[in-house]
Amino acid sequence: MPEGDTVHRAARRLNTALAGRVVTRFDLRVSQAATADLRGETVHDVIARGKHLLHRIGDYTLHTHLRMEGEWHVYVDGARWRRPAYQARAIVAAERVEAVGFELGVVELLRTRDEEQAVGYLGPDPLGPDWNPDEAARRLAADTRAAHVALLDQRNVAGFGTVFVNEILFLRGVLPTRPMAEVDTAALVALGARTIRRNVEERKRTFTGDARPGQGMWVYGRERKPCRRCGTLIRMTHLGADPTKERLAFWCPVCQS
Repeated sequence: MPEGDTVHRAARRLNTALAGRVVTRFDLRVSQAATADLRGETVHDVIARGKHLLHRIGDYTLHTHLRMEGEWHVYVDGARWRRPAYQARAIVAAERVEAVGFELGVVELLRTRDEEQAVGYLGPDPLGPDWNPDEAARRLAADTRAAHVALLDQRNVAGFGTVFVNEILFLRGVLPTRPMAEVDTAALVALGARTIRRNVEERKRTFTGDARPGQGMWVYGRERKPCRRCGTLIRMTHLGADPTKERLAFWCPVCQS
């Protein structure tokens, strides 16, 4: 599932492949930008902001978001694509290298000077160069909603998705429905930052320290399975800011009481 760690790894890979190169092919397969052509422009860099990817090319920024199914692939020397061509939404190529974005949830092209229109609403990113844990803790402390909902809100902290939120709340012993105003947000933020920074360096995401198949999660995806700490069966429900934005919430009723 693409969360902040996945997106930052993708940005590193794309930046290594494209930064400093001149664009030889530029193809956006979305109606609002289908005629855009940045051939001949130089790719300055590719960075991540939370779950968002930003290709800075010439005076423009290609802003994409993976959503649930999206992926960026890098191919060299005309290698065959690993996904069907009809799923491609963005193609940025340079000499001997081609980056292809498949099933991207968001594809938009804007001038780099207007980049903040797309990502300026995001909260501090624990994987970003300007990470500000005090500001992240302040934003969370001001949120009166359930901890699960508040921590998922990208306006508070950028990069935590459903997997990270469930696992972080378990590790801090916080019930998903507990009001965030009752939580030690500074400690929550510190743990979250350590967790996502560790995982961005790993090929396989793990929260337990055990990367073997089926062993990496404490609670996520483990409904009705015994808690790895106390043996109580893990529970699951849906939580969200409104019924259209509900996400899965997993918890141990003993360890997160």
